[in-house]
Amino acid sequence: MNKDAFQNLKEDMSFIDGWEDKYRYIIELGQSLAPLEDIHKTSENKVNGCASQVWLTHKCEGEGKEAVLTFKGESDAHIVQGLLAIAISLFSGVTADKLAQGDSFSYFEALGLSEQISSQRSNGLKSLLAKMQHIATVEANR
Repeated sequence: MNKDAFQNLKEDMSFIDGWEDKYRYIIELGQSLAPLEDIHKTSENKVNGCASQVWLTHKCEGEGKEAVLTFKGESDAHIVQGLLAIAISLFSGVTADKLAQGDSFSYFEALGLSEQISSQRSNGLKSLLAKMQHIATVEANR
C-alpha cells in the first residue's frame, strides 16, 4: 500500500463532515481519473462481481516479487469510479509481492468506507481488490 496516499486520503476524509459530503469527495476523486481507452475495455480487463461496469488494466516495471505495478481503470458509476480512484492511488507504485500478500480491504475499513457503502458496492469493491491481488500474484510469480 502506498502509505503517503493512504495518509493523504485519511487526512482529507477527516476534514469532511457528513457522508453526503464524503460521497461528493469520492465522486470528485473518480472524476480525476483519466478515461480508459476503449481498446482496454475488454472482457479480460473487466472486473467480474461488480453491478456496474468496471475495467482495470496494469503496467508492470521489473520482474518477480519486486515488480512495481501501476493500475488504470474506469467505471460507469460515479461512486464506483471514486472507489476505483482510491484503490488505484493506494496500490499503484507498490511491489507485486506486497500487494499479493496484503489485506487490501482493510485500508478501506480504516478509511471508514466499508461501513458507508452498500453491500452490493462492498462486494464489487472486494471483487476489484481481488483482481488487483490476482494481477500482483501473477506478476510476483513471473
